[in-house]
Amino acid sequence: MSDQVPEEITALPPSLRRDRVLETIRTRDFASVSDLAAAFGVSEVTIRSDLEALAGDGHIRRVRGGAIHRATVTREPSYEQSADTFTAEKERIGAAAAALIESGQTIILDAGSTTAAVARAIARRADLRDVHVFTNGLRIALELERAIPARVGVIVTGGTLRPTQHSLVNPLGTVILDQIHAHLAFVGCDGIDAEAGVTDTSVADAEITRLMLRAGRRRIVVADGSKVGQVSLVHLCGLDEVDLLVTDASADAASVAGLRGRALETLVAE
Repeated sequence: MSDQVPEEITALPPSLRRDRVLETIRTRDFASVSDLAAAFGVSEVTIRSDLEALAGDGHIRRVRGGAIHRATVTREPSYEQSADTFTAEKERIGAAAAALIESGQTIILDAGSTTAAVARAIARRADLRDVHVFTNGLRIALELERAIPARVGVIVTGGTLRPTQHSLVNPLGTVILDQIHAHLAFVGCDGIDAEAGVTDTSVADAEITRLMLRAGRRRIVVADGSKVGQVSLVHLCGLDEVDLLVTDASADAASVAGLRGRALETLVAE
């Protein structure tokens, strides 16, 4: 940003400045205190006061270092609620993702309804042999149970149970992940955007997901079309830390084009 702040901005009355701060946050989804202070030519103390006022009115949500627009924040749905939405799309994504797996490979599946669709598709692939799956999702393990032990081996990572998502997280949820070198890591998300990267609603799950991505030689995000172009609360990783996005035809075409423009390979499951 330029160091030269227009006089008309510095002279704004507080109510008008807050309106413009809100518009900035709405446009960017997230804005930091330091950037807002520089943009409006006021102190960080003043910006923090503006953000507290906007948060009190319900327009934004304060997060560390700045604020995000309320429209960006969604209450985390339960696994069952997620599983009941975009079911056909998730099944198509699951089949397309499972088609990438070869016999003898070790893969990672994080907890989620879309990765559960990948697990179901793996269980249906009678041609696969000697596939080993690491997961922190209890539902994932159960989806694969019918393929054990003849075709698939399942290792649950351990940790502390999050009942809403049937996922295992810290404490003790990350111990085994430092020792894994998988061929493929499949992870879900709540948002993937050309500017914001890959995001999620849960801090606890995000910590595990990051380690899963690091443990995979090829890193694959599976996300139905409603997640493409969206930004959620917690940053998971940048697009340069992902090798492939598998989504479906319901994804916004402009958002998909934006991701491809950032050199992210994208597979649209039909």
